[in-house]
Amino acid sequence: MRYHVDEHGYYGAYGGAYIPEMLYPNIAQLQADYKTILQDAEFQQEFQQLLADYVGRPTPLYFAQRLSEQYNTRIYLKREDLCHTGAHKVNNTVGQILLAKHLGKKRIIAETGAGQHGVATATVCALMGIECVVYMGAIDIERQAPNVARMKMLGATVVSATSGSKTLKDATNEAIRDWINHPEDTHYIIGSVVGPHPYPDLVARLQSVISEEIKNQLTQKEGRDYPDYVVACVGGGSNAAGAYYHYLDRPEVGIIAVEAAGKGIHSGESAATSALGTPGIIHGSKTLLMQTSDGQITEPYSISAGLDYPGVGPMHAHLFTSGRGEFISVTDDHAMTAGRNLSRLEGIIPAIETSHALAVFEQREFLPEEVVVVNLSGRGDKDLNTYIKYFNL
Repeated sequence: MRYHVDEHGYYGAYGGAYIPEMLYPNIAQLQADYKTILQDAEFQQEFQQLLADYVGRPTPLYFAQRLSEQYNTRIYLKREDLCHTGAHKVNNTVGQILLAKHLGKKRIIAETGAGQHGVATATVCALMGIECVVYMGAIDIERQAPNVARMKMLGATVVSATSGSKTLKDATNEAIRDWINHPEDTHYIIGSVVGPHPYPDLVARLQSVISEEIKNQLTQKEGRDYPDYVVACVGGGSNAAGAYYHYLDRPEVGIIAVEAAGKGIHSGESAATSALGTPGIIHGSKTLLMQTSDGQITEPYSISAGLDYPGVGPMHAHLFTSGRGEFISVTDDHAMTAGRNLSRLEGIIPAIETSHALAVFEQREFLPEEVVVVNLSGRGDKDLNTYIKYFNL
């Protein structure tokens, strides 16, 4: 079975491009040109140089000794939190801003939940001198105030999405509406492995630098280029796609995806798509989606602004359905405890998204000799207010 995208833009049964007619020229242009542009020598030279000199890559692969002792296994943390802007998101925005330049676009739009993708988009737009508009749910604007301030400081316009659950899904809806109204001069930098083909593959390719580095770093540290398991949190799932990318076709590597169970999988306040989802179409692609029996999207919930999305990217839907990926759902309480645990054991305050991935060690056992790489997708600065309220700090 293949786990990468096929020539029609599908991962197994999931993917495709279900788009309004107004966007067809934009999507058709991207589908026709994205691989050629990404493989162009000039593009790659500029991309790699910016990743090194601007983003700060390669990010360290850190052996978490005290965490490893606690759980009696060998835990490495891929330190995406040390990227410029504080998360993996900037890998994608650097690549897509260069792509937009190649396509002659003069304006950038984006959606954001936790705000990290918005900050990363605003950052590269400032770098390149291009207009930037970021859509963000009204609730997320409130709970991610530091990131909203950063976007504005960088010169971006932040537009509040006030419909629906006022979170990531609704911000994405508004961004797509904007793109429909400005198809000629605007490029939409989607922040995750979601949306119509080629976005899931485009974003996964740009994030694949994560697993590429893990291979090189493990070779130096363990004498082999693969872990026994690679673990990442999944909302839309771009950090996970990047961490899994070079291991998808290597059965000796276990793939573990950690989703947000909110207040419990069956509490009615959850974002555990693998447990609750059925095939459906959202934001231009067919994937697993939390929805009612008549196809109305169920409002997701998570304490983490980056994980409360009602679906997953089509790559992850295929990994789940095929059995290639092991999906684990983690509640708010378990995630918050795992975040505090890492802070106190290793001196690293993780983003709450990442805290979900770290909670895997309370959910399942690993052998003492096994090597487990956790993608530490972002740092916790943006979430301090949530941590403060939760723990009464």
